[in-house]
Amino acid sequence: MSPEFQIHGHQSPRGEGGVGGASQSKESLENMDSSIDLGEAVLPRNTAAKNPNKLTLLPLIFLIYFEVAGGPYGAEPAVQAAGALYALLGFLIFPFVWSIPESLVTAELATAIPGNGGFVLWADRAFGPFCGSLMGTWKFLSGVINSAAFPVLCADYLARVEPSVASGTPRYATVAGMNLALSFLNYTGLTIVGYTAVALGLASLAPFVLMTAMAVPRLRPARWLTRGRGNDWRLFFNTLFWNLNFWDNASTMAGEVERPERTFPTALLSAGLMTSLGYLLPLMAGTGAVDAPQDAWGNGFFADIAGSIAGRWLKYWIEVGAVLSAIGLYEAQLSSSAFQLLGMANLRLLPRIFASRAKWFLTPWAGILTSSLITLAISFMSFNDIINSANFLYGLGMLMEFAAFLWLRKKEPNLKRPYRVPMRLPGLVLLCLVPSAFLIFVMAIASWKVFAICAGLTALGIAVYYTMAVCKSRGCLAFMDEEETNGEIGTGDA
Repeated sequence: MSPEFQIHGHQSPRGEGGVGGASQSKESLENMDSSIDLGEAVLPRNTAAKNPNKLTLLPLIFLIYFEVAGGPYGAEPAVQAAGALYALLGFLIFPFVWSIPESLVTAELATAIPGNGGFVLWADRAFGPFCGSLMGTWKFLSGVINSAAFPVLCADYLARVEPSVASGTPRYATVAGMNLALSFLNYTGLTIVGYTAVALGLASLAPFVLMTAMAVPRLRPARWLTRGRGNDWRLFFNTLFWNLNFWDNASTMAGEVERPERTFPTALLSAGLMTSLGYLLPLMAGTGAVDAPQDAWGNGFFADIAGSIAGRWLKYWIEVGAVLSAIGLYEAQLSSSAFQLLGMANLRLLPRIFASRAKWFLTPWAGILTSSLITLAISFMSFNDIINSANFLYGLGMLMEFAAFLWLRKKEPNLKRPYRVPMRLPGLVLLCLVPSAFLIFVMAIASWKVFAICAGLTALGIAVYYTMAVCKSRGCLAFMDEEETNGEIGTGDA
């Protein structure tokens, strides 16, 4: 992705006993089940557990992969910003500084508190509903802004084949059509989306495997040592951050995953290896095999490199792969955003309509519709500063996520954690301190426009929280009641 698009036995007041911790009779479950209407219904209890089409390991690996990367597309500006040496070092070192700590935190919390909503549940459990709602605002907005780039990217590549798509009504129609078609695919079910991600991932990665292999005879390792001139460090670090974040996004769908306590850690590890190699090897091939000027390394330059190494057929394949990658990125992000809203409805932070599921596919149709409409609106805007704001908002959310992780280790040491980061609290503090320092650095170098946009969006999130509180107290909107939410929110309690 490019930065330019760019307690043991504890029971909460809401009754967060988890699927395994809820105490109720088989008879009461059967009575409850008989009352469920599957047409645009709120399926209040154990819906995910009853869904036969749960995510298994392979689709989850590729969904996480598309949440984070979707291929090396968008890594080129790192070379443009700082030269080959720093780009290679960045994509080699940054996963250890940022991706591994974020993945470890996600693996522990997603298996300990495996309900839909992910990081919103973690912040709510650690610090209360206000922080849970604010976390939801930051992460949701960063996600839908991120999604808006992908239909636009598809339109940009289609314009190379059909120039009329480059501007005007044809462009607007193409962007709107892509949003509509991809949103409908998401509506058909998470399993379909997951296996679609597998196919898209293999198809978009294959040309880079070929390019890397065909580049080997032309490699000149000395080119890897080239340092850039007039380096743009803001672009460099934003490129690294944008291409290697969002590891926690799939946690919002944890309630839809088969045996999340085993599946999530394995999927995160596998997706991490795919992502790291998927960036490093093409960068090594491109910078080592082609003697190109630093300023040529803009978005899409991998296609030109492939053309010079193998011919126009591989260049075209990579350009098609970019469109396929954008589709996968859009689908993964839309799924994450929709299930996040479902989780927030289960927490009673949003009205119950967001917990509704479609009759045939059991997908959160209200969340998909809301996310798609916001994404569509943003797609028609000029949003370089807004995309940088998405980075900023995501950074705020990650700082709260690290804080929630540490606080839950201290506050609830006996919380059942099927996967546990093998460190004591001082080591965990150090684990979170390094990526937190990087987050603060990336946020500190943002422009004043980004600060202003993020302040306004944060104020909007606070207003939404208090508006929802007023609506609950006055009964002007319908919310899930406490008995309904019991069992929908996994907590990992023993």
